[in-house]
Amino acid sequence: MVSIYPLVKNECIKLVMKKRLLVVLLILAAIIPMFTYAQMKVAQNNLKQFGTTDWRAEQRQKIVDYTRSLGSSRMPEEWKQFRKVEVKLAQYYLDKDVNPSAPNGVTFTREFVKNAVGLFIPLMVMVVAADLVSGEHSTGTIKLLLTRPVQRWKVLLSKLITVILFVSFIVLATGALCYLISGIVFGYGGWDMPVFFGFQVTGTEVNFASVRPVSQWLYLIMELGLVWYSALIVGIMTLMISVLVRSTAAGMGIMLAVLISGTILANMVSSWETAKYFFMVNLRLTDYLTGALPPIKGMSLPFSLTVLTVWGLVSVLISFTVFTKKDVLN
Repeated sequence: MVSIYPLVKNECIKLVMKKRLLVVLLILAAIIPMFTYAQMKVAQNNLKQFGTTDWRAEQRQKIVDYTRSLGSSRMPEEWKQFRKVEVKLAQYYLDKDVNPSAPNGVTFTREFVKNAVGLFIPLMVMVVAADLVSGEHSTGTIKLLLTRPVQRWKVLLSKLITVILFVSFIVLATGALCYLISGIVFGYGGWDMPVFFGFQVTGTEVNFASVRPVSQWLYLIMELGLVWYSALIVGIMTLMISVLVRSTAAGMGIMLAVLISGTILANMVSSWETAKYFFMVNLRLTDYLTGALPPIKGMSLPFSLTVLTVWGLVSVLISFTVFTKKDVLN
């Protein structure tokens, strides 16, 4: 019996040697300062617009602007629902006298990760995992790999464990780089700042009965956990595509098209209820913590977790079934 540890170690070494992980880190190191600068400019523009750094003035103006826009007949009903929910959330934070976006490194990290879970982080995961199996075909090592005295399921299991390890690394690296880089501008405080979660949105009504405050460090851990799960499902599905398609470029193209289509669907198909069963529409798990209006009626955190889990399990089943029967001669 061959231990799984040497196989996982070998896969990790191969992945590091391809330098794709380094590319991901360089992209993060380049993108995060851009968003940090953009956030700083937003703060400066708000100061010019409101003439004060008091966050309450910004929230009150937001409530006024959104409320006025609700009377427009040209605004789609979906946008009106979104703005009605946002008005109630903004008023809630005003009543509790808590700034939902206080400028500090932890808040920036929380907001960046929340916005990156829908597309940016999944793309980073896809770049790393896209050629775990298909790359073996392009280099010709698939025959050597599958003719070794090792059970095929162990070979694929080692690749799956590698995906889990590197997905975890990408999520943690994203959070760490966000905090370290943004902290230079906004400061490294904010860990104990209260953040409210537990909002339940039904239509345009927001239920505040289950809302409670937690320290921002705990909220960030919960958020990173949800981001990790979404990224893991993307990694597992990318591995499946890598098993099914021998061309790495074709596999990356398929996943890229699927992820981008998910972003478009989430913004355009609120009336198509069947679309809520697509995994890419359910990737933004962090939205449920903030009380954001779900993209499609009937979606909730348990629902999205269930949908993602089913897609992940089916992908694992297909991957192992196809890989254990793969013909390496053709």
